[in-house]
Amino acid sequence: MRPMRRTPLLALLLFAIPLIAQTADAGESAPDQQWTLAPSTLTYHMSHPIHEVDGVSHAARGKGVCHAGQCDFLVAAPVKSFDSGDSNRDLHMLQTTRGAEFPIVTVRFRLPQADIAQPTLDCDLEIQFAGNTAHYPHVIFHQTIEGTSHRITGTVPSTLIDFKIAAPTFLTVPIKNEIPVRVDMTWHPS
Repeated sequence: MRPMRRTPLLALLLFAIPLIAQTADAGESAPDQQWTLAPSTLTYHMSHPIHEVDGVSHAARGKGVCHAGQCDFLVAAPVKSFDSGDSNRDLHMLQTTRGAEFPIVTVRFRLPQADIAQPTLDCDLEIQFAGNTAHYPHVIFHQTIEGTSHRITGTVPSTLIDFKIAAPTFLTVPIKNEIPVRVDMTWHPS
């Protein structure tokens, strides 16, 4: 079995939105505005009656394209980039989420371009993870704008059931279904 080439897949995902937007509007001018995700932090939280665990990734990449009053964003992170501080637990997480088969978690959302400068963003998220897609309507993020930097913070209320993942057990007791993901990311116009 050949090893998977993750870099081309991630690059394809990150550049798909601009290509789709340009193809859909063939013959029209270039997009009004483009955005790039700066180094950011995504943190999942897992809870078990005996312990709490946070897995952190700083490897998310993202692009956004605004055109004709709408902005489409894509954020992608390698599943293996989440670090809980325990390599055995991280390996088990990769096995449980089928990280070898589905190495990238992606988040897509669309906003009206007029909302880009608002202090609160109401987002409908589409997340692909572990071979499944979940939709989260009306997830609220808070935004702080400093110069051209847009810092977005909030929590995605994800669960294991949303992605059809069987709850891992520790000492025969399963973890809780809720696996919220805290988001702390900064976007810049490019």
